[in-house]
Amino acid sequence: MVSEVQLDEATWHARAMAHAIRADALSQGWRDRVASGTKHPVDDFLFTYYPLRPGLLRRWHPGAGVVLSGAATDDRAAWRWYVARGSDLIVDAHGFVAKNERSLAFIRGLLSGTAARQANFACFGLHEWAMVYRSGEEIAVDHSAGGRRHDVPLRLTQSETDSVVEANRIVCSHFDAYRFFTPEAIPLNSVALSRETQPDLEQPGCLHAGMDVYKWVTKLGPLTPGELLLDSFDLARDIRNLDMRASPYDLSDWGYSPVRIESTEGRAEYARAQRTFADRSNVLRTRAVEAIDRALSLRDVIGA
Repeated sequence: MVSEVQLDEATWHARAMAHAIRADALSQGWRDRVASGTKHPVDDFLFTYYPLRPGLLRRWHPGAGVVLSGAATDDRAAWRWYVARGSDLIVDAHGFVAKNERSLAFIRGLLSGTAARQANFACFGLHEWAMVYRSGEEIAVDHSAGGRRHDVPLRLTQSETDSVVEANRIVCSHFDAYRFFTPEAIPLNSVALSRETQPDLEQPGCLHAGMDVYKWVTKLGPLTPGELLLDSFDLARDIRNLDMRASPYDLSDWGYSPVRIESTEGRAEYARAQRTFADRSNVLRTRAVEAIDRALSLRDVIGA
């Protein structure tokens, strides 16, 4: 049986402060760009596609079953999903699970299933190339109108970019990448993907599935220990860098060197990084599943 843990005031204050400092450092660039009205084609993704505001990113939660001594007088007493026990606070695991049980079951199944599946290290990031396949030479941000997703030039000509797609087998397993393929690229994928088949096809070698660990832990709200949240953000940021460096875009103006997946050496470099990210993402998936299971085991504890 899972037991509760009591944190004294000094301990949880220190962890909350360390979390806020780390979160502020992670969001500093984004906050500066918002203030100046500038954009970044790589880093902004973490705050637009995954829209957790910096203010929420810096909120430290202990996870389910952790009693925070003396916290009833802290600002967090007004946060949703906390309940008081005298002068202490604890996450309301019972209430959160009751309201989000179906979502938690889906997330748990998706994460555990992905971690258990064999990884594919032969996709070589061609999903980004399929998103601009035969898109024309013009730069256009409105992808729905047939243009490119990023207002950034290609590092090869459009014809050369198309040739890379045509010379390789497209084996994307991630629906949220596949859905941005150009119409001409969709039939080139080895399998037709859908939202319904997502839980059965996601695998740990996929960079986008690795980034999405961050998305899933944000949906766990206060059940996610703060350290897990920021570790997942770190992983998403690192994966995003490789994802865009291996893309067909020319990011030299932002200081990024390309991973040339159109070459043998570039594909090998990409696959090596993939293996590292697969290991890191599976560790985080396991921690997220453990956070869910802890909440499920504590939901019927009186006052939890």
